[in-house]
Amino acid sequence: MTMSTHMMRAIQIHSYGGPEQLKLEEAPIPTPSAGEVLVRVHAAGVNPIDWKILQGLMKDSQPVTFPFIPGIEVAGVVAEAGPGVRADLIGQAVLGQIARGAYAGYVSVPARVLALKPKTLSFSEAAVFPIGATAAWRTLFDNGGLTSGQRVLIQMAAAGMGLFAVQLAKWKGAQVIATASTPADLDFVRALGADIVVDDTATPVESVVQDVDLVIHGGGAATLSSSLAILRRGGTLISNAGLPSPAQLQERGVRAMTSGGVATVPLETLIRLVDEGHLKIPVKTFPLSEVQQAHAYAQSGRARGRIVLRVAEEDPLMS
Repeated sequence: MTMSTHMMRAIQIHSYGGPEQLKLEEAPIPTPSAGEVLVRVHAAGVNPIDWKILQGLMKDSQPVTFPFIPGIEVAGVVAEAGPGVRADLIGQAVLGQIARGAYAGYVSVPARVLALKPKTLSFSEAAVFPIGATAAWRTLFDNGGLTSGQRVLIQMAAAGMGLFAVQLAKWKGAQVIATASTPADLDFVRALGADIVVDDTATPVESVVQDVDLVIHGGGAATLSSSLAILRRGGTLISNAGLPSPAQLQERGVRAMTSGGVATVPLETLIRLVDEGHLKIPVKTFPLSEVQQAHAYAQSGRARGRIVLRVAEEDPLMS
């Protein structure tokens, strides 16, 4: 596809639907407003909110105007600074969580939402770092209160937030038990540092694990009772698939909540953990032109690691 001077490649949706609605098209390169920078996108993260918006599941809380460019995680290089932004940001490699528009050659975003990309991460790794890492921190520490020496069970640990949660819990000094569903996923989670890994398709996790301080419940409603059975009295369940009844919680002497709120950790703190070798980001990359395949893989239930759209040809590492 030939681009004119002021046009870029972008994935646009013109109506709600499935992956087939993701179209690679030409779109105007945006102009940064006051306080914004124009980022030449090297890579964009693929997240559940992207396909929820696509399917129209968010239209009441997050209505969109068509055509709409998805993508809320980005890594790239600052190409232009808008009014009120330091010019020395131009040429800097950055990453960040943004409101929309990462599935494109360029995106204009507030400079304040970006951080400098760690030299130790490729653009593809950096693009899927902000959301998963901050969500894992919020879930483990802000919501779960996990401390050194405690025991935590992380379900479905091979993808999404789980792979960050395993690594952050190990960094904190907790004993980490994790579940996964295939031999490759089991090996993957062990390599992340989990102390005990359970094949949840073959073994009821409550038969091998008891008296856990914190359970990060990532499965469906069917595994909620086993999650409760694993907790010690006084323990905490954090679930993304519904909560037990108050009577069940009272009977077990545990508390339960969904993970929510704003993470207390600055992005720069998490970046330092990357630089120190405590956090690694395994990725599965797709070129921008294969965005439909990327979404299908992300929703398949067999995704491993974080999913990335490669927007620009990148150097393996760029400072």
